[in-house]
Amino acid sequence: MSPTQPQDTKQTDEKPWYELSQRFYFEAAHTLRRKIETEGSLRIHGHTYEAEITVSGYADPKTGMLVDLGELRQQVARVKEMLDHRFLDDIEQLGPATLENLCGFIRKQLKSALPQLSSVTVERKASGDRCVLRERP
Repeated sequence: MSPTQPQDTKQTDEKPWYELSQRFYFEAAHTLRRKIETEGSLRIHGHTYEAEITVSGYADPKTGMLVDLGELRQQVARVKEMLDHRFLDDIEQLGPATLENLCGFIRKQLKSALPQLSSVTVERKASGDRCVLRERP
C-alpha cells in the first residue's frame, strides 16, 4: 500500500454489510422513584419518545433485502401499540420506566421476529435524553 492510500481501503468484491433502521414515536405517562428530582418524578407525567430500531447484516442475494421493510414496519407497529398512550407503570415486563428499560423491553419484543436486530434507541428530544442498546457481536 502506498503512503497516500487510505488505510481503510477495501476490495470492491467484498460482500456489503447493511444497517436498516425504522423510527417510531410514542406518547406515554409514568412515575419514577429516584433520589434526584424526586417530587416531579413521583407525580404522573408524560413524555414524547422517539425510538429507532436497527437491523444489520447481509442482504439476501435473491431478494436484495436485509429485511423486508413491510415486515419491519409490522413489527414496529406491534410494539408501538404496546407503548403508545399507555401508563408505562402498568406494563409488567417493563419494570421502572427508564430509557434503559424501554430499550430492553423493545429489544425483547422484537428479537425473535427480527434476529438481525442490532440496536434499539429510545430518546426524549425535549429533554435531550437518549439511550442506545447495542447487541454485542
